[in-house]
Amino acid sequence: MRNPRTFLALATAALSLTLATSAAAAAPTVVKVGSLPGTPAKYNKVFISKYGPSSAKKVLLLIPGTNGGAENFALVGAALAQRVPGLQVWAMDRREQALEDTSMMKKVLANKATAQQALDYYLGWTLNPAQTERFTPLQAKNFKFMKNWGMKMQLEDARAVILQAKKQGKTVILGGHSLGGSMAAAYAAWDFGGKPGYKDIAGIVAIDGGLAGTFDSTDTADGARADLAKLDVTVADPDGPWANLLGLTGFAWSTGPFAQIGALAALKQPNAPSVLGSFPLLPSYLKADVPTTNEGALGFAFDSDTSPQALSLIQVRAGQLAPSGDPRGWENGEVTPVQHIAKGFGGDRYGTNGVDWYYPARLNVDTDGASSLNRNNPAAKVLGLRLWHLARVNIPYYAFQTSLTGSRDGVVNGAKNFAARSKVPNGGLVIVDRKNSTSHLDPLLAAPATNDFLKTVIPFLKSKIKTR
Repeated sequence: MRNPRTFLALATAALSLTLATSAAAAAPTVVKVGSLPGTPAKYNKVFISKYGPSSAKKVLLLIPGTNGGAENFALVGAALAQRVPGLQVWAMDRREQALEDTSMMKKVLANKATAQQALDYYLGWTLNPAQTERFTPLQAKNFKFMKNWGMKMQLEDARAVILQAKKQGKTVILGGHSLGGSMAAAYAAWDFGGKPGYKDIAGIVAIDGGLAGTFDSTDTADGARADLAKLDVTVADPDGPWANLLGLTGFAWSTGPFAQIGALAALKQPNAPSVLGSFPLLPSYLKADVPTTNEGALGFAFDSDTSPQALSLIQVRAGQLAPSGDPRGWENGEVTPVQHIAKGFGGDRYGTNGVDWYYPARLNVDTDGASSLNRNNPAAKVLGLRLWHLARVNIPYYAFQTSLTGSRDGVVNGAKNFAARSKVPNGGLVIVDRKNSTSHLDPLLAAPATNDFLKTVIPFLKSKIKTR
């Protein structure tokens, strides 16, 4: 492992408090949003999970990253609301969450079904086509309109939420994780019918995300058109507009059930043999070469030392498989206890979860096209990105970097570039570089005692953000 296992006692001591606190969120608030060409009206809504007192005068609205869901913020949202007086945290689920069938997941959480029954329901029919009680996945050919569910949609939906908060007299800080952090940066520079986005918000919190060179970029018109063409439904690519994180052709949606079932199994039966360990559809690179418990399997799949580099978007620094046992359990020892992975991906009784089953890949296409934050970028013009106001942005900016872009300091350099080209106030740029000690999901899932994101963003929220 990269780090000595010196954090185990602190992480364990904080575990029961953070798990109990995170469960305090009420049913998500449904916010109506605008219509989109070709999109059925029933999808004109987003979902907001709220943590902390409704009387709070500050709201931190957090947008999830690629394939992420609002439940990723359950632990950190509750911790921030508890530690920053007068703050409420709102975690956003995008429109596509309405496409998910989480009925069996809710039964597992309510102890009315087991993780094995959930696996049978969602994926067992792939082995037994005659199975009658089963999940029926959606077909991308019926959702071609999601090719247009990109940055414009995300930012306009976020604005509907922000304006609702402002009507309640609240000051809004916009943030997000990974791609969500990129969306927060884009929002500040975006033109909403002549109104610049930065005037709606009092600050930006980019958790391992951002623009201005943070991630990859698409700069040519031909490149943007080629990226859009990849979102079409074809015989070779039946997933069309949906991102396919695991690369299982025709099963883009399966990333969500696999992650949630694995997490639920670890929550409900941590020491039982892994329900996913012998399931053939789960890629072999997510399985240990020895029998594991449910916790062992979950830790192995997410830990940065055993999870493949291709899945760096889901990695944490959690510990290691136990050196002995049949099956092998998990030993915590770094910044994120395996129990926090289970909570961050196990979902809640309202159906909120940590993985977006039908994630629109157009969001990634637009983020690449927006990377330069240049309104004259040919790719941005093809994609219709209204990034017109960067030079006038005058709000504080917080950026946290992990190992994901650490090899080239993408988050650090992107934040500096953003500030240099805007009017971020003197002393208003806060950059935290933890590329040598944290992986991509650690800021959201680490125990408070070992979470450098919490330790550094709290002073930012207290001292840099002024209530308007």
